[in-house]
Order: sequence, then structure tokens, then C-alpha cells
Amino acid sequence: MAFEGLTEKLSAAFKKLRGKGRLSEADVKEAMREIRLALLEADVSYKVVKQFVAQVTEKAVGADVLEALSPAQMIVKIVNQELTELMGGDSAKLTIASKPPTVVMMVGLQGAGKTTNCAKLAGLMKRKEGKRPLLAACDIYRPAAIHQLEVVGQQLDIPVFQMGQTNPVDIAKAAVEHAKQHGNDIVFLDTAGRLHVDEELMDELRNIKAAVEPTEILLVVDAMIGQDAVNAAKAFDDALDIDGVVLTKLDGDARGGAALSIRAVTGKPIKFAGMGEKLDQIEVFHPDRMASRILGMGDVLSLIEKAEENFDKQKAMELQEKLRKNKFTLSDFYDQMVQLKGMGSISDLVGMIPGLKASDLEGASLDGSMFKQMEAIIQSMTPYERENPSVLNSSRKKRIAAGSGTQVVDVNRLLKQFDMLQTITRQFSGGKLPRGMRKMMGKKGGFPGMGGGMPGLPF
Repeated sequence: MAFEGLTEKLSAAFKKLRGKGRLSEADVKEAMREIRLALLEADVSYKVVKQFVAQVTEKAVGADVLEALSPAQMIVKIVNQELTELMGGDSAKLTIASKPPTVVMMVGLQGAGKTTNCAKLAGLMKRKEGKRPLLAACDIYRPAAIHQLEVVGQQLDIPVFQMGQTNPVDIAKAAVEHAKQHGNDIVFLDTAGRLHVDEELMDELRNIKAAVEPTEILLVVDAMIGQDAVNAAKAFDDALDIDGVVLTKLDGDARGGAALSIRAVTGKPIKFAGMGEKLDQIEVFHPDRMASRILGMGDVLSLIEKAEENFDKQKAMELQEKLRKNKFTLSDFYDQMVQLKGMGSISDLVGMIPGLKASDLEGASLDGSMFKQMEAIIQSMTPYERENPSVLNSSRKKRIAAGSGTQVVDVNRLLKQFDMLQTITRQFSGGKLPRGMRKMMGKKGGFPGMGGGMPGLPF
């Protein structure tokens, strides 16, 4: 996950502060020096870092901070607030035209992921907002660009408008007319990119903009290219006056500097973030939640939203009833595991839990093969065995291991994990949550699917 190196360095700086109790101005300035180095190493623009550190220092050396009962916590709070402001403060929504269709023009360099993210955004609008999107293939230069858009459109059941290798301006105008005639209320224009910014590319994009007058121009930027992403954002903004940014590949090992610099350099908000390769792995960008994740404070709200999207409400009700009656079985465990897989990678989910980060899981078997093995073991059991795991004696375990292509030790490990989960879920369903976790849940009342507790994490 992006930012992990930055998170570790900032956490180390704050840990030193917490160890001192009362702070002096010199302590704060030493911490700010470490924060400055951490941000520069994360590839944040030097100018942005300088301004950020100056603002944090000004607030952190005030008497109300240094004389507070917990000055270190106050400084973490200030850094959190300033990081949030640096990334835009509030989340920015897609502007919807008062008279349909809304036209969204997607621009960016080649390889940033415009075509895929056109489809991702269209899918998000269809899924979350009930829109009827249309994808328009305006990239006539890149080999297979039109075919790629048709493939992803088909996967999401979203229509694709294309006119082959003709003038992109004509394609854009015809796509908007097609949307009006066929009831599509939002059009995504997948425009051409180049390996670098050049005048020919910008002229074509300006012509498309003049022809269709898009409601929004979104720049798709690859977070992996660091400061080059910021430079590209500035060039596109100068030429087209973009409305916002879609930051892709934030699930990779990017240092994260682009996310912290783009808003400050261009003044334009990051509106969406791509968090994986799957077509549903795109999120509204929330600066406050991202700041919390950078500081190792988790992102519980996003975790809850993911759970609400992926957990079947009817099954959740049934499971809640079973928990009340102390009847959580291996069949329920399997259902929870399948739904959990739909929430995305385990390392990303762990990054949303306060106090944890993906590197904490090094050495833990939490990849896709682990889930497949667990599925194979449970599916090799009879329905009776799944409902009554206490009957699993040594001969039954040998049969299950042989049927699933595993070892008896793997079957025993799964049963041990299941026993642990049973104990935890009994506590959760009975309202016996630890105080810190109760506070973390807040007014949401817990995660769906576990009767007021967390989803059944199978590890």
C-alpha cells in the first residue's frame, strides 16, 4: 500500500515525542526535521514540504500545545489536520449537469489507466448513484484501445459508443448525441494519451473540450511515478483547466508523494482513487480518511462501507440469530470468508484498522492460496460435519485432507482458527467488546454480518 514507508517514519517521530512527556520547542523542531525528511523521501514536492512543516511548527510551538497534558497527542492532531487540508480538506464529488447528459472527459498520459478508470468510474456511478452511463471510445491511436474499452464495458454491462478510427472530435460529439437519444445520463469520453505532454495532444484535447463542453475534465494520474505525476497534472491543468484528479495504483508500493502534492500544486482536488486492478476497486477520495491512514490511525469508516457493500443483509440477519443461539458453524464461517474475499485484499483491509499496517502481516499466510485451501477443506466436509465440527475425529480428518489435497495438520489449523473465531464472535454478539473497539465502532453500531461485531476474519 502507498504511504507505508511514510507511515512508519512519522510513527517513529511521534513515538519519540510521546516518550518525553512534556515538550520543549527544541523537541518539536527536532520532530519537524524528521517529518520533513520523511515527506521528502515520500517524494512530496520540496515547496509543499517546506510550507507544510512551517504551518505545523507554527501551531505546534504554541503555549496551548506545549503546556497541554498530552502535547505529543496534540501535535499528532495538528499534523492530521494539516495533512487533511493539504489533500483538499473535504472530499470532492463529481459534478452532475442540471440537464443530462453529464459529460466527463478523461485525460492523461499513456499508461496512466484512462481506459480502465473510465470503466471503473462508470461502474461506480451505475452502482452507487443509479446512473445509466455510456462509454465513448475517443482514443483512435493506441492499438486495441477501442477493443479494451468494449471488453471492460461488457464486463460491467455498460454500453460502449465507437466509430472506429475517425476524428476524435466527431466521435465525442456523436457520443453525446447518442446518449441524449438513448437515455444515457452520463457519458465518459476515453481520450488519447501520449508518453509525454506535447502540443499536438493538447490541441486535440482542447478541440474535444470546445466541441462538447464537458461538465467535468478529470485527469488520470499514476501514483507510482511520483513527482512526474505532479508535473503532468500541472501541464494538463494549464492547458485544459481540469476539474479534478483520479489517482491510480494507490494499492502499489508508491511512495505517495503525488497524493500529497497535487492539490497544493494545481489547486484541483483528487476526486477518486484507484485501489486495485479489479473494476470495482475505485473509491471516492476522502482526504481526512487518507490522512488517518498515513498516520497509522486506520480508516474505520471506509472499512465499514466496504463491509456494508459486500455483506449480504439477509445472511447477516440469519447469522446474528445463530450467534444469539450460539450456533456459529463451519458453513457460516465459509459464507463469511467468501464475503470477506469480496472486500478486497487483506493487506488493504488491515491498513484500515487503527494501529495495524500491511507489513505487520509479513510471514502470515493471507494470500489467495490460503483462502483456496480453506475453501477446499470445508467443501470436502459433509453438510453434517460442517454443522457439527465436534464430530471430526482423526479418521474423518484424514478423509477431508485427502479430499481437499491437503494435510491433516492443515485441517487441524483451520479448526483451531474456527474455534478462536467462535470464541470472539460469542463475545461480540453478547456485547462484550473491548472498550477501545467500542469507541472505534462509534455510532455505527459495529460491522454488518456479525451481530454488532466485526466480519468473520478467517485468520
